[in-house]
Amino acid sequence: MNLETIEIKAFVPARDLSESLDFYKALGFEATMESDDLAELRHGKTVFLLSQFYNPEHANNFVMHMLVANADDWYRDVVTSGVLETFSVRTSPPDDRPWGIRDFTLIDPTGVLWRIGHVIPA
Repeated sequence: MNLETIEIKAFVPARDLSESLDFYKALGFEATMESDDLAELRHGKTVFLLSQFYNPEHANNFVMHMLVANADDWYRDVVTSGVLETFSVRTSPPDDRPWGIRDFTLIDPTGVLWRIGHVIPA
């Protein structure tokens, strides 16, 4: 019996798949697969599925956490990328959290909350 797991991917909801794809591509994600209602997005080792599915209650309560090498660098890149203005999305500056992560929040065009952070060195 082989119970090895290979990977796990979240299905992130998208109100408008095309707009969400443009948003994530502007952040540096690569679409490795696209169809009419689904896309696989990759950034380094990070992969998720973007799904043409929208339920406001679900989308506004959906949270993704992405661990990165440096949250401050990511935050600066988000701000300078122009996505905040282009897609009318919101972010908050990085802050140290009591659970040992320095992170910032970013809300995508559908309302999905991303927490992007790095582990605070001991």
